[in-house]
Amino acid sequence: MARMPSAQRREQLTEAAIRTMARDGVAKATTRAIAAEAGVSLSVFHYCFDSKQALIESVITALTDHSVAVVREALRPRATLAETVRAGFEAYWDHVRDHPDEHMLTYELTQYALREPGFEHLARRQYELYGTAYAELIERLRGSRGLELRVPVSVLARYLAAVTDGLTLNYLVLGDESAWTDILDTVTAHIAGLVA
Repeated sequence: MARMPSAQRREQLTEAAIRTMARDGVAKATTRAIAAEAGVSLSVFHYCFDSKQALIESVITALTDHSVAVVREALRPRATLAETVRAGFEAYWDHVRDHPDEHMLTYELTQYALREPGFEHLARRQYELYGTAYAELIERLRGSRGLELRVPVSVLARYLAAVTDGLTLNYLVLGDESAWTDILDTVTAHIAGLVA
């Protein structure tokens, strides 16, 4: 086994945990199964993560980063604010359609953390990450376009997190592709209306 910096090894194990949890479920994703998925020994796993809590927090952070990275890339200024916002939502939506297992895993992680004694703070951390990610995207867009918001950034960030969370779960359950163009148009128009 090749030597690798510990940060890189943690990332490798986190991605292996995501694949394992998405395939087998959080409860069945043992440290042994994750280490095997990553192609490392169990001792390497325990060197990188001293607890299941640390692993789950790393998985939550990585899953959030996966989604935010595609939105951040798509949020290049377009001709209008509505086009820019729509491009961000479309990028996120493409990610949901391309990686439904990852998005399903986010909900499973939330439920697992809320039900497992001592893990509750991880569910809170997960939703705080969502809010922080949206606030960063809003500030970036606001700065690049000189926008003035009708609501505080923290409120809009939490609202966007709640809307995308609900829309994502709705899609995972119903899977109705044909409805999403109209839904994204509605969300885009509403968000653009919250900006002066």
